[in-house]
Amino acid sequence: MTASTRVDLALLGIRGSPPVSRTAGAGPSDDGHLVIDGLNAAIPRNPDSPFVFDGGRVLYDGADTGLDVMAVARPAFYDLYTDDGIRYERIAKLHGRDVLATTVVQTCVRYRADQRCRFCSIEESLRADQTEAVKRPGDLADVAEAAVRLDGVSQMVMTTGTSAGRDRGARHLARCVRAVRARVPALPIQVQCEPPADLSTITELRDAGADAIGIHVESLDDDVRRAWMPGKATVPISDYRAAWTEAVRVFGRNQVSTYLIVGLGEDIDELVAGAADLIEIGVYPFVVPLRPQPGTLAVDVDGARAPDATVVEKVSRRVAEMLVAADMAGSGQRAGCAACGACSVLQNVGG
Repeated sequence: MTASTRVDLALLGIRGSPPVSRTAGAGPSDDGHLVIDGLNAAIPRNPDSPFVFDGGRVLYDGADTGLDVMAVARPAFYDLYTDDGIRYERIAKLHGRDVLATTVVQTCVRYRADQRCRFCSIEESLRADQTEAVKRPGDLADVAEAAVRLDGVSQMVMTTGTSAGRDRGARHLARCVRAVRARVPALPIQVQCEPPADLSTITELRDAGADAIGIHVESLDDDVRRAWMPGKATVPISDYRAAWTEAVRVFGRNQVSTYLIVGLGEDIDELVAGAADLIEIGVYPFVVPLRPQPGTLAVDVDGARAPDATVVEKVSRRVAEMLVAADMAGSGQRAGCAACGACSVLQNVGG
């Protein structure tokens, strides 16, 4: 598959419903999960796309694209229940072919309209009664054990909505990691949170058993941050830099990552320069295109559209070249979004 085709799929999406898909929630969503040419691919579902997934192929305007496509099968653990009757699918989801992902707290202190990240729909899956507001550590441990045993899951991602506490939700993450680690000792785990006010919390997460951490800034441009994520923009970039530096010290080089979103209006050269600075301190810049989705302010209020495909490919190639030169790769991370790679095209261009 050419990188250009992969970018087109990431932006235009597909018609059709792969067996593993999700709507709303934290991070990129409203997608279907496939394996394309051997790589994980989380592809937006778009009823207007020229690409169609017919169950075994991806077609473009009716013609077979020739891509090697495998649908990720619905996992067996989805149909199990906790002792008090909660379906496992409401506690954690399969991403790609082998990643277990969960949002341990499905609410966010920043979800008010004047504070909310405009691309985020973290609470919409809760409003649709598709998930649990707070995942209990013991339940997550049971789900992780079943997912590994029944479905071959090889890594886990735990993210959280931001809390009002100084830890910004990290301490519940630590409790959840500790429970899963006790039950499934060999399962690599990435945690994701905002920079905690007390940086020693990062060590708590590592001591609980987390293998990697994502501290996601989305943009390094303060004007963009104020426009797109007014709540998170109250946390200065200097706090992110301090948290990244401490996280690299605690977790190691290339075990710390952050999202950078193409399509928010940030100057592209400045975005790439910012990615270079992150790589220099040992942080993996996980470059993804903006994926406007229903239920977000970006779509429902702003009418935002996905970025130009040539821009996404150009930025991804430039960042991938720097990652290669620095001997940093998503596949080198023990767990996490960059290790999965499904929501980005970096792995397709060498990153």
